[in-house]
Amino acid sequence: MSDLLQTIRGLSKKTESKIVMVVLDGVGGLPLELNGETELATAKTPNLDALAAGAQLGQVELVGAGITPGSGPGHLSLFGYDPLHYVVGRGALSAVGIGVKLNKGDVAVRGNFATLGAGRIVEDRRAGRPSDGKNVEVVARLKAAIPEIGGVPVEIYTESEHRFVVVFRAQNGEVLGANISDVDPQDTGVQPHRAEAHDDASVKSAGLVNAFVERAEAALKDDAQVNGVLFRGYSDVPHFPSFDDAYKLNAACIASYPMYKGLASLVGMDVLDVPGKEDALDSKVQVLRDNWDSYDFFFFHVKKTDSTGEDGDFAAKVKKIELFDALLPGILALKPDVLCIVGDHSTPSKLSSHSWHPVPVLVRSEHGRKDLTARYTEEEAQKGSLGLRRGPDLMPILMANALKLNKYGA
Repeated sequence: MSDLLQTIRGLSKKTESKIVMVVLDGVGGLPLELNGETELATAKTPNLDALAAGAQLGQVELVGAGITPGSGPGHLSLFGYDPLHYVVGRGALSAVGIGVKLNKGDVAVRGNFATLGAGRIVEDRRAGRPSDGKNVEVVARLKAAIPEIGGVPVEIYTESEHRFVVVFRAQNGEVLGANISDVDPQDTGVQPHRAEAHDDASVKSAGLVNAFVERAEAALKDDAQVNGVLFRGYSDVPHFPSFDDAYKLNAACIASYPMYKGLASLVGMDVLDVPGKEDALDSKVQVLRDNWDSYDFFFFHVKKTDSTGEDGDFAAKVKKIELFDALLPGILALKPDVLCIVGDHSTPSKLSSHSWHPVPVLVRSEHGRKDLTARYTEEEAQKGSLGLRRGPDLMPILMANALKLNKYGA
């Protein structure tokens, strides 16, 4: 357990107060033109504006200055786990999120279906975001074509849209290493990389990955849209200190994407069932309402602010922010003692990718000092009293505002 988490564990106390952490995935942005407005500043957000007028604002760096966070490290940081100390690959998060049990020695891999052109050049890293139905169809073809590689059983699972999960199952006590380079070049106009082992224990795993890529391309060669696979986020079985043990919180996760449910499950949160599609935010608010009396911490995840940024669609990201703003009164009606609005990283539409820019954070409680801020935007957050914080500092701030921390020392 990291030093900060160990300290908070010793100070935490059980109370009746409730905390809601809303993660607007990838909410931080950039203006399309110099001196222009970000997606947050462009969006019409009367409810967020009213909330900001009576709250504390600041900025959060999830990993460190200049470091672009993945979604896993970003969320771990928000939950108070130093992402430089607690490391987990996205493969395990996705696998656990869809209910796959990992055993010692197994390796889980997060994959993207992709569109490859002539010469295996990556044309679309997400294969046009195929439907879940298309994903299931492609996974079935791969299962038939690749049941095993060199005697190692291969399991393939649908996650959603372009995402899928592969698990290489260790046999006879063997431990498959997960220290492997990415196949995904995270760019278009280039070929996929070959997986390379970074240590001796991972040589066999890298060979399994490269063989899978080759066989998958052969099996999908007649599909114009989904004809390639890109891998990143290899991981073995991860272990984390319990969220409940660290914070004495009975915590629940309200999310739709498997990866975020997997991460919440790994730290010990209860994952609540959310009906409907990911962008059906009204369903999430209803789940929050239905379970309000059973938990004292809620992680409420909103995905599409990130997806639209990754697609480079500025207007669509603005719209997703506005859709959340319209539903915010439903969360406020429950009167959480502490409400936090934050992102797990920035995903500027201008870059069509995650970025290193700090994310704006808002904390509202009756024990907070009122800032001279008018809106929840990147520019206003720079003026706020919370200042620039590292991600793991956020949970102690929320705990303090909820009066859930004892005094440190005499």
